Amino acid sequence: MAYVRSLCLALSCVVLVAACDGSSSQDGDSNDGEGGAGATAGNGASTGDGASTSSGAGDPGGLPLGEEVAGEYNLGPVEWEGSFWNACGPYPAEITTIEGNLLAGLSNEYAADGSQCDACIKIVTALGHETIARVVTYGVTTAPGNIDVSQAAYDVLTEGEYPRTMTWQLVECPDTGPLSFQYQTGANTYWTSLWVRNPRIAVDQLLVKSANHADFTPLERGPDGTFTDAGGFGDGGFTLRVVAIDGSSFEQAFDAFEPGALVTASGNL
Repeated sequence: MAYVRSLCLALSCVVLVAACDGSSSQDGDSNDGEGGAGATAGNGASTGDGASTSSGAGDPGGLPLGEEVAGEYNLGPVEWEGSFWNACGPYPAEITTIEGNLLAGLSNEYAADGSQCDACIKIVTALGHETIARVVTYGVTTAPGNIDVSQAAYDVLTEGEYPRTMTWQLVECPDTGPLSFQYQTGANTYWTSLWVRNPRIAVDQLLVKSANHADFTPLERGPDGTFTDAGGFGDGGFTLRVVAIDGSSFEQAFDAFEPGALVTASGNL
């Protein structure tokens, strides 16, 4: 998504057309993320430096997880739907519903490797307005610290000021329920790829233990936020371990998966 702003309204359609620059797909996969639920075997467990960081249903989040970054905020294009492509998408309706409309896009300098997909940032303006937004895309900006936000987030932050000075910081997301694993539609036992959706804390690694991996093995992260095992999980059951940037983790065992499935986990980070 291109964030460079033009004073000429005639150029706005050019900005929107460039919105899909950051997205990525694998082996021609349509990445529609839709399908049936996978089968679960066993209970999930959250671990960390002593305990899970989740503090219960309704937790508003906001625990700082990174340094403050200074810049300016701008209005979109960042929405779940529209004539542009979110670099971390696609997102199924179940995820957009629970995560809400407070959305943000970061610069390539911070997010082009896919590492900030589905993370949350706290935005605080120079005038004292603040909100927590979910990162769903990234692109070119006029300065590394600048961000774009959705209409809902913009309405919370703005007083019509210019420049729209603010700081943003990685934080724990509000509690919107358990993790979800969204498998790419082309995923199979020989090439397995998926997203980790709705994490409370930005994800550092996804590891798998399966027929093809006697020990937990990290999957490769793509620029669209996917985690991919180029050799596949193999046949039979497997266990996924999600590791957050603060060292906390979550594990769950599964009997199998279905291509395109969105599978709700038993817990979160």
